[in-house]
Amino acid sequence: MEKTMERTIGKMVADDYRTAQVFKNHKIDFCCKGNRGIQEVAKEKNLNVDELIRELDEVQRPHDSDNTDFKTWPLDLLADYIEKKHHRYVESQIPVLNQYLAKLCRVHGERHPELLEVTEHFTKSAGELAMHMKKEELVLFPWVRKMVKAQRENEILGNPRFGTVQNPIRTMMQEHDNEGERFRQIAALSNDYTFWSADGLSETNVKVFLKTLSQKTGCCFRFLRKRSRLLEPHRRRSSVLG
Repeated sequence: MEKTMERTIGKMVADDYRTAQVFKNHKIDFCCKGNRGIQEVAKEKNLNVDELIRELDEVQRPHDSDNTDFKTWPLDLLADYIEKKHHRYVESQIPVLNQYLAKLCRVHGERHPELLEVTEHFTKSAGELAMHMKKEELVLFPWVRKMVKAQRENEILGNPRFGTVQNPIRTMMQEHDNEGERFRQIAALSNDYTFWSADGLSETNVKVFLKTLSQKTGCCFRFLRKRSRLLEPHRRRSSVLG
């Protein structure tokens, strides 16, 4: 709590983008008015400061572990995990990033046209990711569940219209690589999300935006790499099943 009380709300969001949602829920401006402390904003919004701190602490708790041995998971459980964990995360974060980028372009785009390129790349990536996830949810994952059910109940399963389940898996993994490359281009265009480190611009809201963009696109990139690692060990297993 002491660390939270000492930092400005802009610094909190810059340190951990997940706190942004708490402030948004309470209609607290952490961008243009990010230089305020937690007690000040709580008083202004008539909020209990201890409850606000509890909410901030809660969103910063780690909820996932990279130590999970996904290789041992059955394919249908793996499909459910990817859909409910990763798809929902990306769907929730893309609108937030679009909002941040739109504001950056509106305020700073004239002086920094590279922002427009970043936004273009991210918009394309968001569209591709949305289509990618729908293909998994409507084509690949339903067939994976059918395969597992047929194997478990010793049923005969006909051939899918896409030939073998390895074909959509191969396509999905290629799309993972494509979007990973797009995120690398965003990082290059933004000088690893620093943009204006050389021109003296020091507005708190810009720093918050850049740090948030860095963390969230980093999470999306890790999400893609993690999904590839999840799917790869099952390619041979899936060829045996279907």
